[in-house]
Amino acid sequence: MVSLLQCPPSPFRSSFSSNNPRSPFLRFHFPLRHAVRCNLVEPIKFDNGKPYIPLLNTSAHHLSSTATSHLDNTLPPFNKHDTRLRIFSGTANPALSQEIACYMGLELGKIKIKRFADGEIYVQLQESVRGCDVFLVQPTCPPANENLMELLIMIDACRRASAKNITAVIPYFGYARADRKTQGRESIAAKLVANLITEAGANRVLACDLHSGQSMGYFDIPVDHVYGQPVILDYLASKTIYSDDLVVVSPDVGGVARARAFAKKLSDAPLAIVDKRRHGHNVAEVMNLIGDVKGKVAVMVDDMIDTAGTITKGAALLHQEGAREVYACTTHAVFSPPAIERLSSGLFQEVIITNTIPVSEQNYFPQLTVLSVANLLGETIWRVHDDCSGGIEPYSSLGID
Repeated sequence: MVSLLQCPPSPFRSSFSSNNPRSPFLRFHFPLRHAVRCNLVEPIKFDNGKPYIPLLNTSAHHLSSTATSHLDNTLPPFNKHDTRLRIFSGTANPALSQEIACYMGLELGKIKIKRFADGEIYVQLQESVRGCDVFLVQPTCPPANENLMELLIMIDACRRASAKNITAVIPYFGYARADRKTQGRESIAAKLVANLITEAGANRVLACDLHSGQSMGYFDIPVDHVYGQPVILDYLASKTIYSDDLVVVSPDVGGVARARAFAKKLSDAPLAIVDKRRHGHNVAEVMNLIGDVKGKVAVMVDDMIDTAGTITKGAALLHQEGAREVYACTTHAVFSPPAIERLSSGLFQEVIITNTIPVSEQNYFPQLTVLSVANLLGETIWRVHDDCSGGIEPYSSLGID
């Protein structure tokens, strides 16, 4: 059961904090509705990555909020008592939901979610949402089928409770890789899941780093596509890496556009591509490297890490080609076995991920760094609720399509 809790301190590094150091070669300027400063919990005693454990607690915490001087000219006035905006969390990632609510200065709505003995899911809203703008935070991460079904039932509950608008906030959209037919007699599951979410009653979807852009076209409702790229870029910019030493690497040909955009914002770093051929699902074979990485700090960029087969074979090739250090950067940490063993094998100087998918404590390893996308999603929710245009410069700086 997910119930109303006090806002906890942010358990992850927040790259949108008002006191975050900025690199001279990479800056993001946009007004945030809140500059919430939360105390960090005690980190695991690792020398490098310092991942933080997501903890929920019911103790009260003091939050200090400030607004930028030009906020009134860019955003509608904030009303903390605006009851038209309601946020509910599923069971997939309650820590992220709490962080989003904490950033927005709101409290999570009361909702009862339980499972019967036979596995059926029961959802009941514990407060009225009639005429409200409702946002349901629920990534469809593993177990994908359980979390997807829970999201559908949550949407249905809100629709039957006469919510005015229902937005499915899906930090990680499962089944996104099944977005086309590569062989005969295959299903396009991404389209099927999009239809299910639409038919359940969602009016809008807010997704983070879809596997491919065309997945937005599978929905017959508006889709706000948020990129986690600014969070990772901001963190890399705070590190002491000379721009002349950087090279951005795409782990496969399909990710070249993503890596090129990343490299352009990272001081226009050069680009390298790992050419591989896949013989089956979750099985990859690296063939060769396109580009020069000798003596460089290689930053491998991808949208997700599943079994880590592709990215670890690519890292091994980069070391063979003379790369000094290898960083792995990804938004979604699926971490299916044996991903942890591969990532902690010593090939990577640091593995940088976000908290779109919760990482259990037993899956932490010394090189892991977890960044929070809560402020990014929270600010997007405000702008969707306030009907702000996506064309203004501060909005596009958030990485929103």
